[in-house]
Amino acid sequence: MRLIGVFSLATIIALALQTTVTRLLPFDMLMPNLALILAVNLGLRYHRAAAALMAFGIGYATDTFSGGQLGLNALLFTLVFILTYGLARSLFSSTSVIGVIAVFAAVIFIDLGNALAAADWARSESLGLAMPSILIQAAITALCAPSVFATMAGASRLVGLRQRGSRE
Repeated sequence: MRLIGVFSLATIIALALQTTVTRLLPFDMLMPNLALILAVNLGLRYHRAAAALMAFGIGYATDTFSGGQLGLNALLFTLVFILTYGLARSLFSSTSVIGVIAVFAAVIFIDLGNALAAADWARSESLGLAMPSILIQAAITALCAPSVFATMAGASRLVGLRQRGSRE
């Protein structure tokens, strides 16, 4: 229950920031995908069924706030959780460096998934034009990941949650 409470509050704050701050920035790609960092954090540090459900919930909330195809981010965020979980299990580690790399790859995966779902299949050049902005957003999100990981670790300790592999 504490896991769901902490990550629900963090998701609400992340999505509120993502939807309001983008109006102040000159480009949408400068806003990091904070909700995705939360899903990667779940995959790295919480290996329970509740964490997988929470990753799905974060993706579904992102769908609701973004106005895109309902369920697409829920699916993609759940896949990111599963892949990150598998990475953490196979490496027997969940350090911030691994988290940053996972976040970078996850942003590319999510953005490409959303771009492919929205793309006009007759015009394949639109995906090539989107790649620079996808890479910029991936880099910015990866740079923000350690501070979000640290904030979530502090919030988890505050409510008494045990994290798996919380070595930083």
